[in-house]
Amino acid sequence: MSTVTAKPKIALIIGSTRAARFADVPAQWMLKQAQAREDLDVELLDLRDFNLPFFDEVASSAWVPSQSPEAVRWQETLARFDGFIFVVAEYNHSLTGALKNALDHAYKEWSHKPFTAIGYGGVGAARAIEHLRLIGIEMHMVSTHAAVHIGGSDFFTSFPAVGNQPIETIEQNLIPSATTALDELVWWSKALMAARAETAARSEVA
Repeated sequence: MSTVTAKPKIALIIGSTRAARFADVPAQWMLKQAQAREDLDVELLDLRDFNLPFFDEVASSAWVPSQSPEAVRWQETLARFDGFIFVVAEYNHSLTGALKNALDHAYKEWSHKPFTAIGYGGVGAARAIEHLRLIGIEMHMVSTHAAVHIGGSDFFTSFPAVGNQPIETIEQNLIPSATTALDELVWWSKALMAARAETAARSEVA
């Protein structure tokens, strides 16, 4: 297999678009953890900056090109990255409609790339992240084993409507899982970058 020396380019995707969202707090904290590392480059992507319509294409972009210019812009943006960190809110035991719609608006740009997640809510978005992993499998993605779950008393300590404390108040409870999740994300990113490069090289020879 090919050896990859370049640092993986990782997109940190904020998966909620509500005006009153809490997502910015864990997103900025996770961005800080990723930026402190020397083995990846990370960029924040906010779904608010992509005016994606509700999915109304004739079929998935796996089969036919998307007609929506904004969907094409989203796909072109995702194509620049080697892996993803999703910021996941849990709504009614699943992920947000905005994030599901964003996932549906691309296909090959997700394929053969890894992802991890930081989730928040009463149970740390555990059920939403499990749903995200099932969607990821269909997109030919690879999920890390570890994820960051801000749940229980940690969530209520930092949530504005309850404790409203800075996330640094609870970060010692989050750092171990964040470190493991990012370690796994880098490992999978490099492995899949090499695999994609080898596949591309074989296609050129053929």
